[in-house]
Amino acid sequence: MKKLIFAFLLLTFTATAFTSCREKTTGEKIEDAVDDVGDEIEDAVD
Repeated sequence: MKKLIFAFLLLTFTATAFTSCREKTTGEKIEDAVDDVGDEIEDAVD
């Protein structure tokens, strides 16, 4: 039973690691750039 739980956890962590390392789409890159510009404008105002 412990081996089954351990195997399931290992599979879950491995799948999560590969999913989080995907490359950003063009839309996500644009959103990040817009957010960065907004943050820089807020910093400049302060």
